[in-house]
Amino acid sequence: MGRREEKELLFDQFAHVARALGNAKRLELVDLLAQGERSVEALAATSGMNLTTVSANLQALRRANLVATRREGTRVYYRLAGPDVAGLYLQLQRAAEARSPGLSPAAEAFLGPDDTEEIGRDELLRRLDEGSVTLLDVRPAEEYAGGHLPGAVSIPYDELAERLDELPTGTEVVAYCRGPYCVLAHDAVRTLRDRGRVVRRLADGVLEWEAARLPVVSS
Repeated sequence: MGRREEKELLFDQFAHVARALGNAKRLELVDLLAQGERSVEALAATSGMNLTTVSANLQALRRANLVATRREGTRVYYRLAGPDVAGLYLQLQRAAEARSPGLSPAAEAFLGPDDTEEIGRDELLRRLDEGSVTLLDVRPAEEYAGGHLPGAVSIPYDELAERLDELPTGTEVVAYCRGPYCVLAHDAVRTLRDRGRVVRRLADGVLEWEAARLPVVSS
């Protein structure tokens, strides 16, 4: 085998990972698994994909060693294979933000108009130290259990309207979800604002928080 062929084999190993991520459904599954371990059934329920589609895409990710599994009885649970996979996903988002002209209109179509005020990590940490904000996690309960920001209260967005009385009225609320492209925090801010609450959303989410080496609590 010549040097040209050897070089092609080398770069094919990089392409193997790139091909596994070069699919919107697989990236959505990576986004969900970045929040914590999930079963195939849970991934299907959250994503809206059918079980066959979820299973096929998970197998493609597994062949590229991007996800790992464990079995509990008859149920198989998936997780990201390591923090480097989460980091690769974040870098892909950053590259798309810088290079993809279609990202902004697609994000606005999904998230809604830019009418929700945000707060950055540094300011949030300062406000948490002061005790002057209530931190609200609006992701599904199983994602909160898999890992959440310290001190956060869990009220999944689909329960928020009925559980407003669980939030103190004397402090500002900061809502967060999976990340900047998760619609739940945007919708939570709108819901709380319409009910007269002082509320902002965290500019990013749990994945970015972990990438910044800030503490995450599991329950």
